[in-house]
Amino acid sequence: MRSVPAIAAVTLTALTVGAAFHAVSAHAQGTMKKGTLTVPIKKSDGSPAGTATFKESKDGKQLSITVKLHDVPFGEHAVHVHANPTCDAPDFKGAGGHFNPESKQHGMENAMGHHAGDMPKNISIGENHMGETTYKVDYLTLAPGAPNSVLGHAIVVHEKADDMKTDPTGNAGNRIACGLITAQ
Repeated sequence: MRSVPAIAAVTLTALTVGAAFHAVSAHAQGTMKKGTLTVPIKKSDGSPAGTATFKESKDGKQLSITVKLHDVPFGEHAVHVHANPTCDAPDFKGAGGHFNPESKQHGMENAMGHHAGDMPKNISIGENHMGETTYKVDYLTLAPGAPNSVLGHAIVVHEKADDMKTDPTGNAGNRIACGLITAQ
C-alpha cells in the first residue's frame, strides 16, 4: 500500500511540471521565414507587447535584432536575452539571468566584458507607449547549437533603463514583458 505523502509528492510533482509546461506554452513560439525569426513579446497578463525579429547577415557575422513594442510604459527600457526559454508570469523570473555562456560581467561599458545577452542600448518608448530599435551585434547568432545562439532562450523587457555597467543586471528593475526565442 502506498503512503499518502508519496502520492501527494507525485501529484505535486505532476502539477509543478504541468504548470511549467503551461508557462512556456502560454507564449507562442516564433515563426521562421527565409532566415528571419519573429518572436511575439507578451506582458504578464498575456496581452501583446510587441515583437522581436532576429535576422542573420548573409555572411553570418552579424545578428540584427529589431524590437517593436507597444502598450508599455513611457521611458527608457532595457532589453536583454535571458538564459532560460521560460516566460512565466507575472514576474518572468523563470527566464533566469542574462544569457552569459562566457561567464562575463554585465554591461557594455564593463571593462571585464559583457554578457552575451546584453544589448548595446536601451529602447525608448514614446508618450504614445510605442517604440522601436534595432540592435546589430557580432556576438550572437541564430545558428542552432552554436554556444552563442539565441535559440532556446528568452528576450526580456525591463521596467527601467540599463545603466550599461552595474553587474549583474544594469539596475534595470523588474521584468515587464517576455518572448520565447524558439522557432516552429
